[in-house]
Order: sequence, then structure tokens, then C-alpha cells
Amino acid sequence: MNPSRILLLAIAAVAISVFFASGGQHYLTLDMLKAQQDNLSAYRDGHRSLTIALYSLLYILVTGLSLPGATVMTLAGGALFGLLWGTVIVSFASTIGATLAFLAARFLFREQIQDRFGDRLKTINEGMAQDGALYLFTLRLVPLFPFFIINLVMGLTAISTRTFYAVSQVGMLAGTLVYVNAGTQLAQLDSLAGILSPTLVGSFALLGLFPLITQKILALLQARKVYSAWVKPQTFDNNLVVIGAGAGGLVASYIAAAVKAKVTLIEKHRMGGDCLYTGCVPSKTLIRSAKAAAQIRRSAEFGIYTSPPDVDFAAVMARVQAVIKAIEPHDSPGRYTELGVDVINGTAKIISPWEVEVNGDNGSHVITTRAIVIATGAQPFVPEIPGLAETGYLTSDTIWSLQEKPERLLVLGGGAIGCELAQAFARLGCRVTQVEILPRLLAREDSEVSEWVESKFRQEGIQVLLGHEAKTFLIENGEKTLITGQQGQTTRIAFDQVLLALGRSANVSGFGLEALGIRLSPKKTIAIDGFQTTNFPNIYACGDAAGPYQFTHTAAHQAWYASVNALFGQVKKFRTDGSAIPQAMFIDPEVARVGLNEQEAREQGIAYETSTYALEDLDRAIADGATQGFVKVLTKPGKDKILGVTIVGEQASELVAEFVLAMKHNLGLNQVLGTIHIYPTLAEANKYAAGVWKKQHIPQTALKCLAVYHRWLRH
Repeated sequence: MNPSRILLLAIAAVAISVFFASGGQHYLTLDMLKAQQDNLSAYRDGHRSLTIALYSLLYILVTGLSLPGATVMTLAGGALFGLLWGTVIVSFASTIGATLAFLAARFLFREQIQDRFGDRLKTINEGMAQDGALYLFTLRLVPLFPFFIINLVMGLTAISTRTFYAVSQVGMLAGTLVYVNAGTQLAQLDSLAGILSPTLVGSFALLGLFPLITQKILALLQARKVYSAWVKPQTFDNNLVVIGAGAGGLVASYIAAAVKAKVTLIEKHRMGGDCLYTGCVPSKTLIRSAKAAAQIRRSAEFGIYTSPPDVDFAAVMARVQAVIKAIEPHDSPGRYTELGVDVINGTAKIISPWEVEVNGDNGSHVITTRAIVIATGAQPFVPEIPGLAETGYLTSDTIWSLQEKPERLLVLGGGAIGCELAQAFARLGCRVTQVEILPRLLAREDSEVSEWVESKFRQEGIQVLLGHEAKTFLIENGEKTLITGQQGQTTRIAFDQVLLALGRSANVSGFGLEALGIRLSPKKTIAIDGFQTTNFPNIYACGDAAGPYQFTHTAAHQAWYASVNALFGQVKKFRTDGSAIPQAMFIDPEVARVGLNEQEAREQGIAYETSTYALEDLDRAIADGATQGFVKVLTKPGKDKILGVTIVGEQASELVAEFVLAMKHNLGLNQVLGTIHIYPTLAEANKYAAGVWKKQHIPQTALKCLAVYHRWLRH
């Protein structure tokens, strides 16, 4: 705690101690007020302005220090100044005092509370940011909630001071009127408890519920407005219809079937989606073959001498298809039908918020449903570059149809997909040129990550052209050529095949969103709230179609929330947990990350410290010949709380899981350091990275004292 906080805390502690030591609590009682009423009234008659000032100051101090006696002070306001002026004076004094208590709690404790419990409080913080004024107003309307506790607790949240003051001024007015009015009848009061009769308490409770009820009514009216153009069916064929059978759609329909809901899953192509047929499964299968070839080339490092690998490209691609076939049954219509899902192969079109038109093998028909989950995925982005259509191109969707190895492969794009496939094809014997318009590969990662990857690619013979913009594709004398521009200079690149790896665009057209009026985000994904809901309360979206992440695991993660909220949202909704989202790029060395990296922390203005451990010092990495890379952990300054982790190296995608678990459950580096890791393993790198942090935060004074102690023991 910094000196300013210590000073403020000391002043408050002294003031509170003086109050109780001087018997202040005995003066702020109903009996004392009644006994001194005549004397106080006489003083007021002689010094009205001074009485108002002293009374207001005392009231502010009592509420600002959260001392007992605010109720008696309010009664005194009614007894001294009458209903009108008493209400005005008490209203402002109580609100100013409450705001001082609010600010003190914020200044003294908020940072520590948020640092320690920030992940657990994230949902509360988001709720306060969105509806904090409503929550506070509701609490202020019910005097049964101790106002001094409300002041302190609100100081720990994200609500603004201006909002707190304004809402408190208005919200406490009803209770102030009741107590000030009671003060005007002071002689008739026997106890403070007698002020609030059961009827009055019930009235305040109803008053407190009023803003919440109003919010619900407004939500219903908004929903009614959204639904006004359509007629809601009296009954429904389904509880849920899921459109798209990729990772998100499969999980959403599985969850619905597991809770015995009637669910229909509609897929126009093949179940399993991009991940199974054109994404994760084929790419990682190809990468495994490419890695085997690279390991053979390195065999002499391990004392094994062999000829360079003879890559049978057609056999490699055949293995890719074989792996897809082996995994296909996991996502097959038969399996999901057995689970209780009604699977339809066909195209879907949403024709109303509760109706989906299906065109399939058995013709066209309409399904009615209480809720819909959209999980339509994404497709490769194809830019408009002159000549591209004439030369032809491959994408991450179509490259798996290759049977002959392209001698010269041009990869356009330096993101995850471009880097993974560029390295894989280079290791399989292609001459690869990678073109990226930005000044480095993997531009969303920290600069040293980009440097590691670029260095590795150049070592493996990949021609990496950074800062090059693709201008024109040509066919000259039967040869395909790309002309790029860089700082006014042009470069000509001859190639046999070009792979476009420039990102993916959400599939948001062709199935009724436009006619229905479902909103899109600025990034042209389906706009959703924190519960995966679109602007139609019964229509949800997840996965690549909704973003912001385009990972199979996040699609599945979002699908759980979309499905559960679609089925049970009328009773209870669950906000999607977006914390600790991991990602990995399966290049060699692998790159994995969870949470913030340095680049993002700087952009967001978040203070951080770094602890980096190089794999070149790790015993297992040395034994495996896998010393390239590092583990870098970002933490809050002076604390072991993990903000993010970047790992570059062998099996980084596996190693990062420990940090995902730690961040999810708010475990710090001290807990990672105190966990036993098997020796010798690559996972020890995580412990040693935590050890780097520990060494950076060893209390030097304590070490000097220990040195003195041990020196004393030797004599």
C-alpha cells in the first residue's frame, strides 16, 4: 500500500477511534436527541446559518466515516429544520458523505481487491458498467439495506463517481423523506424501530423492485418491437434449431440433446465443418508428415546417418484424407442421431424468428422452433487483385485436393495459416516464397516471436518477402507471375501455385439474416452480446460466424453458452467466459499464447513485468535438440498474478495448458513454482519461468538479514 493510502487510512482510524473514545456513540441516540431537542432548537433560533453548516458538516463526517448515528442525524434534521428544509439539507449532506465513503473505499481498497479477485469479479464489473446505475438505484430505494455498506461496496466496483452521486441523491430521497418526517414528530417516537412499520417496509420493498420490474418491462417491449413484423406460432416443432455442423454447431446440438430438448441440426455440406475437412485435422496431419521429413534431415545431429527423405507427395496427401476418414465417424450423422439429434442434410433459411425453411433431399419444409443457434462458420478471404482469377489460386479450403507437389509455391499472407502451410510445404520439398504486406510475420505476436519464426523459415529455405504488396498477377509465356510493390520498387515472383492465406470471412449471407434484420458487427460478423444473443432474444450465434476468435476450441466454448442460454435463458442466463482463451500456431518451433502479450498490454495501457526463461538452458530441451524458444510470462508489477504467457518452442501448444489453468483459477506464479514437475521434461520450463519471476522479487533486505543470521551461527 502506498504512503497516501496509509496516511488516509491512519487519519480515518484516528477519527473513528476518537469518536468512540469520547463516547460519541452515546450522543447520537434517540434518547439523547429528545433530551437535547429544546436546547438544539434554541441554538438554531439564534444561529440558523451556523446550525445548518455545523449540522451538515457533522452529518457528512458521520456518513463519510461510516459511523453509527446517521438515522438519528436524519431525525434531528426533521426536528430542527422541518420537512422541506430538513429533507433538502439531509439529502445533500448524506449524499456528499456517502460519496466521500465511496471514494475512500475506492482509493484504499479497490486496486487490491481487483488485483486479487479481478477474474472472479469480471462478470460483476461488466454488469456494473452496463447496469450499475440501476442496481444502485434499486438498493437506495430500500432502507433495509445498510447505506454505509452500499457506499463501501460500490467503491470497489467500476461505477463512476458522478453516477454514484447522482443516483444516490435521487435514490435516497424516499427514505430521507420518511425519516425527516418522523423527525418532525420527534416527541411521539419511542424507538428507531418504530419508524418503519411493516406496511412501510413492504412499500419500500415494492418501490425497490420497481426499477427492476421496469427494466424487465422495457426488455419485453423491446422484444415485442423486434418481433412485431412476425406472427409467433402457437406451438413449436423444436426447442432448438442449429444451423451449421462445424465445431460450434455440433456442441450446441449435443448439449441440447443431452438435456432432452428436441433439437434439429441442419448442415448443407458435411458434418464436422472446416475443422475436420479443411482446417485443423488436415493441416496438422500434413504438418506431422512435414515434421517427420525435417527430423530425418536432422538425423545426423543424433548420430544417425541416412539419405535425405524421399517425399511421396501423393502418399502424404493420401494420408491426410485417411486421417479425415478415421475421424469422420466422431462427427457423423449416425452418431448424432443416436445421441438424439435430428440431423438434416440441406440448406437452411431463417424466414421468421421462429421458423427455418429447409431445402434438402426430401424437398422443402418449414420447421418451427423456440430458439435458433447460428453456427455457420467462415470461409477464406479472397482479395480483388488484378489477374488473380486468370492465374487461379488455392485456399485453405481447396489445397487438400492437390495430388502433385507444386515445385514453386507462393504463399500470400504471414498469419497463422500462411506460416503453418508455408513451412509444411517447404519441408515436403516445395520452393516456397511467402509474401506479407506487413513488416513482419505473425504481426499480432510480440516482435521477438516474429523474429524467431522468420529466422527459422529462412534457415529452412523459405524466401520471406516482408512489406511487399501484391499488385498484379500475370501469365507470361505460359508462366504465372506475381508483381509486388515495396517502397516504390517492384519484384517479380514466378510460381506454379499460389495459396491465399489472408484470413477468413464470416458466413453471414444466404440464409435469411438480411431479411430478418439480424445485425452485424463492424467486422462483418454476427453482432452478439455477452450471452451469445443477437438482437433477436431467441436467436444466438457462436464460432467463426460470431467471432471475435476463429478457433475450433472457442467455437465449442461459445456453443455451450449459446445452447444453454437458448434453452434456459428465460430462467437463467450465463455470460460467456472469455477469460484465458489459449491459441497456438503449429509451426516449428510452435507458438502458443494465453492472455496478453507485450504488444497488447502496451496498446491497452496495462502495466506489466516480464519474466522470460530461454529453452536453451533446459536439460530436456538440450537432450532433445529442441533448444529454440522461450517461455515469457507477463505479470502485474510487483505481483505474481499472470496477465499472459507466450511460449515459443517444441510442444508449446501443450506447455501453455498449465498457464491456462492457472489464469482460469487465478493461480499465480508462486503456485506454479510450488508445483512438482517431472524431471526431465519440457514442462519444467514453466516452473523455471516462475523461478525467474521469484528471483526478480527476492526481498534484498531479508537476504541481508539472513546472511547476518547465518554468520552469527558460524561463530
